[in-house]
Amino acid sequence: MSQMEHPEPLWRPSPDARQRTQLGRFWREAEARAGRTFADYAALHRWSVDEGEAFWGLYAEFADIRFDTPAERVKGPDRMPGTEWFPGARLNYAKNCLRRRDEHPALIAVTEEGVTATVSYRQLHRQVECCTDAMREAGITSGDRVAGMVGNGVEAIVAFLASASIGAIWSACSPDFGAQAALARLGQIAPKLLIGNASYRYGGRHFDCVDTVREVAAALPSLRRVVLVAPEGETVDDDGWISWDDFIDRPGAAPLAFAPLPFDHPLYILYSSGTTGPPKCMVHGAGGSLVQHRKEHQLHTDVTADDVMLYVTTCGWMMWNWLVTGLPAGCTLVLYDGSAGHPGLGRLWRLIDELDITIFGTSAPFLETCMRRRTPTWAHPSLRVVLSTGSPLSPAAFRWTQAAAGADVRISSIAGGTDLVSCFVLGNPLLPVYAGEIQCLGLGMDVAAFDAAGTPVVGTQGELVCRRPFPSMPVRFWNDADGQAYRRAYFETYPDIWHHGDFIEITPRGGVIMYGRSDATLNPGGVRIGTAEIYRPLERIEWVADALAAGMRRGASEEIVLFVVVGDGAGLSRERVNELRTVIRREASPRHAPRRIVEVPAVPRTRNGKLAELAVTRILRGEGVPNREALANPECLDAFERARDDLLAAAK
Repeated sequence: MSQMEHPEPLWRPSPDARQRTQLGRFWREAEARAGRTFADYAALHRWSVDEGEAFWGLYAEFADIRFDTPAERVKGPDRMPGTEWFPGARLNYAKNCLRRRDEHPALIAVTEEGVTATVSYRQLHRQVECCTDAMREAGITSGDRVAGMVGNGVEAIVAFLASASIGAIWSACSPDFGAQAALARLGQIAPKLLIGNASYRYGGRHFDCVDTVREVAAALPSLRRVVLVAPEGETVDDDGWISWDDFIDRPGAAPLAFAPLPFDHPLYILYSSGTTGPPKCMVHGAGGSLVQHRKEHQLHTDVTADDVMLYVTTCGWMMWNWLVTGLPAGCTLVLYDGSAGHPGLGRLWRLIDELDITIFGTSAPFLETCMRRRTPTWAHPSLRVVLSTGSPLSPAAFRWTQAAAGADVRISSIAGGTDLVSCFVLGNPLLPVYAGEIQCLGLGMDVAAFDAAGTPVVGTQGELVCRRPFPSMPVRFWNDADGQAYRRAYFETYPDIWHHGDFIEITPRGGVIMYGRSDATLNPGGVRIGTAEIYRPLERIEWVADALAAGMRRGASEEIVLFVVVGDGAGLSRERVNELRTVIRREASPRHAPRRIVEVPAVPRTRNGKLAELAVTRILRGEGVPNREALANPECLDAFERARDDLLAAAK
């Protein structure tokens, strides 16, 4: 069990967990349906993939997915891609989200300044009703695209659900995107309606977006209407534009009618990061997203109507889409819009107590930063689950988060991607938690680690693959009529098997260790190395604020270059360089030790907080980095270009 420094679990389920959790209840129903006993989770998981039709059919019943027309069967023949799920069924995603209509809080909107709105399920239904009426009047019909350049607030949820109620296709960018980054995405899909923020606040600063929205709108000839979400008191002065408040101010709105749509009807379009080429436009279906998210919420996270769930995200990250599907559970969603670190790293931890949050989701970099900066911790009585994704959560950060959140809180690292708008591997309320290890493979997900020969391996690193179809696979890529771009993205390496592009290790006990992107793999001396193996030894070095490893070619060989952000301002001395090499040699291997170590002021990250390793690799190869605006901090790339030039000059 590599990387497992402490075999004792950080957390164990209570003795009665099988009786009181939704996964335990589903387990019993699965045994009744299968006519046999599942001795452990591995046996339940094996049934869920070997008998996928029985599993997904039972789960749709268990979750009470509301179908307007029942399916003829659960799925057609297995094809990767191309499996037809729930053929003949009709449903509406928004109808499933708005099944509750009482005064229970559905949404709590929070900014850096505090709570800005609390919306009940009854009020949410009414706002969606008004927005749907306005969209229909604007000529929006099934299949049309509705684009958002909006913050994570009530307006985004309302506009998305209104789009879904009609059968229109939602697609969003965060309002901090520049015009060219937004157009690289929205320009591909020809939206008819654009909803944009007039401004937003981040890190205590105010940012005006009107000029950006104006530039984007001018470049989209398909638009019929622009709606501006403006703070109270601000006016909309562009010809033909309308304010959000005026758009949904419809006292006589027609009663909300949900279009009954095919299971695979497009729900939203998401995008790849776009840091190495034009963003791919991934079309996700309504039924597949609904049933997959519900499974992950209900069985793997144990979300109930009593929960208050916060996931810190923007509308441009798939975790926003994942969060919204908490509404069918009848729980309360907390929508945080702003910097997770303003006015300090304790902001979100205090918010947990202020709003009695029970499920707190964030990125691994946030937790790692809290650990490195020794953010003060205290007990959080309401909290029971911490979710982490975006990059591997280190063993040290697992332990820090457990101590910070409380002994009874389950730390649930999860991993999947925008490509499937869900997870391959994630948490489990019936299994222990081990530092550095994701608890289990997702039910219904036939995940394996393949070695170089394409053979499944356990206890050693391999390529993450999925050997059977699952409902939340993209319906298609936009503007990919023959499906060739879709096939190239996932099915070129292993025919008829989804190849995800991550290095993982499945441990003998069924957990999963993530090692980062396999397309950013380093290859010194012909040995494949995942970058996470280099980062982990750096966890205990307090002066290392951040780091990024990349490969630089030297003739026929490759050298590892480690870029380091020094957190204490003392610089990168010869002694510190030796310290880095020594700890990496000792805790990883001599092959992992970088040939060059360079100090940089910051490392590039995508807008979702992921390390942009491929962008740095391109720079070291002398290639350009397309779509720099896809990065949260593109200005930092200048330091890497200077470092490349210095490294090349030193080698002469």
